[in-house]
Amino acid sequence: MHVLSATSLACLARIVMGPTHFDRLIGLNLMVLNITVIIATSAVYLNRIVYFDVALVYAILGFVSIIAISKYLTGRKLHK
Repeated sequence: MHVLSATSLACLARIVMGPTHFDRLIGLNLMVLNITVIIATSAVYLNRIVYFDVALVYAILGFVSIIAISKYLTGRKLHK
């Protein structure tokens, strides 16, 4: 669990210090993945099945937001 927290902090550093917007976007994508894994690991440790639903919703929202931000950064419209 501590390793996952450390990698999340490394992703946060990439988001803050990233030289380009795309570096920041990759850091954000990795942070969403790390937090999803942390939630799923907590579900196993705490024996709470509902946390898997939370992890799934968080992963879906993270995926949709990454797609929307990347389309915005490339200048394309969202509906095409």
